[in-house]
Amino acid sequence: MSAAALAAAAIVGAVALPASAADHARPERPKWEISAVQYDSPGRDDRSHRSLNKEWVELTNTTRRDVNLDGWTLKGEDGHTYPFNHYRLEGRATVRIHTGEGRDTDSDLYMDRRNYVWDNYSDTATLRNDHGRFIDDASWGGHRHHGGGGRHH
Repeated sequence: MSAAALAAAAIVGAVALPASAADHARPERPKWEISAVQYDSPGRDDRSHRSLNKEWVELTNTTRRDVNLDGWTLKGEDGHTYPFNHYRLEGRATVRIHTGEGRDTDSDLYMDRRNYVWDNYSDTATLRNDHGRFIDDASWGGHRHHGGGGRHH
């Protein structure tokens, strides 16, 4: 019976505690986030290199430290997946992942696709790390859910 009394006292004590500093803590900002999406390429959808490369997703590293994105993925609802290979995103930097073909740089990566990846009306871009763990997502259209602080353009 004393164990039950101790458990009850612990519950009452936890409820009666005053508000702690944790109640006023700021929500944790994602360390790596989908910061912007251009899902509807401006102009005609003619699958030209120029048009395909105007469809993109931006990732931002909000920390001061570089992050190795090798093995991370960016995936759309239809299953199109972009695997990051041998890419390091510097601290407080942003990289833009274009749908079309091009030469990768520190600030621009290319999926090398010949067709559009992101649906103009409704889709979700999901970022996962090299262990398959969810990092962030951005949705538009009918979905409207979002795991982080990303913006949709």
